[in-house]
Amino acid sequence: MGRITTRRSVLKISLDSGSQRRADTLAVEEPLEIRVAGTPLAVTMRTPGHDVELAAGFLVSEGVIAEGSEFQSAIHCGGPGTGGAENTYNVLDLTLAAGVQPPAPDLARSFYTTSSCGVCGKASIDAVETVSRYDVSTDEAAVTAEALSAYPTRLRAQQDVFDKTGGLHAAALFDAETGELLVLREDVGRHNAVDKVVGWAVLNDRLPLRGTVLQVSGRASFELVQKAAMAGIPILAAVSAPSSLAAELAEARGLTLVGFLRGRSMNVYSHPHRVTVETGEPADGALQLEGSGNDQSR
Repeated sequence: MGRITTRRSVLKISLDSGSQRRADTLAVEEPLEIRVAGTPLAVTMRTPGHDVELAAGFLVSEGVIAEGSEFQSAIHCGGPGTGGAENTYNVLDLTLAAGVQPPAPDLARSFYTTSSCGVCGKASIDAVETVSRYDVSTDEAAVTAEALSAYPTRLRAQQDVFDKTGGLHAAALFDAETGELLVLREDVGRHNAVDKVVGWAVLNDRLPLRGTVLQVSGRASFELVQKAAMAGIPILAAVSAPSSLAAELAEARGLTLVGFLRGRSMNVYSHPHRVTVETGEPADGALQLEGSGNDQSR
């Protein structure tokens, strides 16, 4: 699978059957420097692949663009300075459409973004909450709890690289009305997987993503709610727990947040009117099906 995975010799230890040397498949993690018109904007640790989508989605998350027409092109280039340096495909230079304002100088991250943190490097707390051009509170999308309960299994079935490495997060976008799986992306960082999904929408000129459900592996953090709202996604579902700040932001933005989505059990933490149960009627109050339990998934 090229640069997405790599093989490494490991010592496999079993207390029952002994030890042996064997080859193991690992998910690749490499830095990607994102530039706009030659000016460095951020460095993120990611799994190579769908880099243009990742960068385009990142610009949506940061409020730089909000429509496909505002994104013009992208090109991989050489290393720092690009003075004849070998192209490692870890530097991506973006060009915005004519008339689109480039990122403000203070938006540039002062240090790199890790694969586990999508808001590291922000200059201030105020900079973390970016205002979206889209009001998801007016989105009339609805999904049945029955359909929603199948999304994690459908997501897992499409995680080809996870099957080989066990080390990638995934994000998938579903049509809330038809249940169609529109796009799925994997990455070592959950925020990167979501940016790739949003970037797919940018490149296909599908923003805002009204009437859709964003399903993610792992937990639901503040940043994932933020990214969903910036892309106009009305429903975010996670197989694990949300943070308190994620639930607060979802409530404030009018976004439906679902957590602990496993089998036929789920908790709806905000705006439960978009999740219908059995009779097709919206759920009243905070919906909880069969409890949640504790979870330590990251």
